[in-house]
Amino acid sequence: MIEWGTLGPLLVSSIEQTLYMVIITMVLGGILGLLIGILLYATRPGNILANTVVFNVLNFVINLVRPIPFTIFISLVGPWTLQVIGTSIGTNAAIFPMTLMTAVVLGRIVEQNLVGVDPGVVEAARAMGSSRSRVLFDVVLRESIAPLVLGYTFIFIGVVDMSAVAGYIGGGGLGDLAITYGYQQFNYAVTLLAVGVIVVIVQLAQLLGNALAKRMLHR
Repeated sequence: MIEWGTLGPLLVSSIEQTLYMVIITMVLGGILGLLIGILLYATRPGNILANTVVFNVLNFVINLVRPIPFTIFISLVGPWTLQVIGTSIGTNAAIFPMTLMTAVVLGRIVEQNLVGVDPGVVEAARAMGSSRSRVLFDVVLRESIAPLVLGYTFIFIGVVDMSAVAGYIGGGGLGDLAITYGYQQFNYAVTLLAVGVIVVIVQLAQLLGNALAKRMLHR
């Protein structure tokens, strides 16, 4: 049973908190992930800015962090969160581990999409005398725009999932609503409501991402 007089304002607040966490994480983690992915691609052996040390270090960090379940990762970076944010509990505290995980996972996705660019296009640009930075940003990134849009859409959905998990550390949002007012109070309707809203957000993000990717492909 849902008491809308009480849960209505909580639902609105939870949606706002979820969107706040997701948007901030996507901006910060999106920028960091893009930079990591570009570095991974550019410093690969035999590539534009080949650097074995940089590539191996980044590759090792990503392979180390990416398999860690987010529920464990939150606890693992708890001391860092406390140092940077000043607390390990709450919405802002949840954004820190979310941003780190997003940057790591997105870095790999960006790298994979850039590697997928036709080497012939890159070689043609280099043969025409284009600088390394121009080849990287004007050719490789431009050729990867549509796949990157889909990659970011995929990550957006993952960040929504992470925001729900953040409810376990009092991060607020729909996850916290489902746990505190649904699971802990044996109110299945509230849990189902929170899940329904999350599904709607994810579906809207997927539709938008598909539309943007399609538009980029036909430019």
